[in-house]
Amino acid sequence: MVTLDIRHQTRYRYREPVSLGPHRLMLRPRESCALRLIVFEVKTDPAAEMHWAQDVYGNTIATVVFKNPTDSLVIESTSRLRLDAAEWPVFDIAASAAAFPFDYSDDERLDLGAMLARQYPDPEGRLAAWARAFVRSDPTDTLSLLRDLNAGVQAQIRYQAREDEGTQSPIATLDRRSGSCRDFAVLFVEAVRSLGFGARIVSGYLHNADGTMQGSADDGSTHAWAEVYVPGAGWIAYDPTNLGVGGFSLIPVAVARSIGQVLPVSGSYAGAADALEAMSVSVRIGAAATSG
Repeated sequence: MVTLDIRHQTRYRYREPVSLGPHRLMLRPRESCALRLIVFEVKTDPAAEMHWAQDVYGNTIATVVFKNPTDSLVIESTSRLRLDAAEWPVFDIAASAAAFPFDYSDDERLDLGAMLARQYPDPEGRLAAWARAFVRSDPTDTLSLLRDLNAGVQAQIRYQAREDEGTQSPIATLDRRSGSCRDFAVLFVEAVRSLGFGARIVSGYLHNADGTMQGSADDGSTHAWAEVYVPGAGWIAYDPTNLGVGGFSLIPVAVARSIGQVLPVSGSYAGAADALEAMSVSVRIGAAATSG
């Protein structure tokens, strides 16, 4: 178990005062049996009205409304949490799901709903064929299949940080043989969905304590990965960027059907098209200071 402090700051600078539209913030870590949130706070400069709600996935959303024009915006969240995820987890999956292919129950299939549906076109079946190549036998061990596919993404796709917004389609990632963590996550999710698994995108933070993980140049960063639903074990985290399985070093903030639904900060402004002069994001993650 480790107690961590997280400071996440997003800064915008404008060439002239602009009117800010409502901003949607997804910054509050998701509590679970492995994550306990101790302190969480969000501040903005300029100050704004903040309204809280939960979306259909149970993510905590803050809607921020600004009153006056401004030439800058700073959004900063601070968290203190306890993370207790095993580095080498053992998953107690249901006997009925131990071998692939398997069938979800009627209730599971109904509840997974859109998590089973692919979000990107694959008219020639290229992605489906790529995923199917990891099925070594019929039947095959379910967890071994998912582990091999997770490893296959990293083995065949070169990690490359991208500053531009948006996410590549899975076919584009396969063609370019490179991508960011969000591209890796989308490729993995679409691949397992093509095999019939229920899967979802996760955004949050990567705790890079020893500095060896991809996707973070410092002690932590925002990050994207995937979760697959396996009966008995439930949602299992897969991080193809770092070959990770399970929640070790991963701090989830939001889960959803698609990557566009889990943006940490989104909003708009009214002003000249080129009014945005600069935007920067910084994340610091470290062990919480102890007292006494």
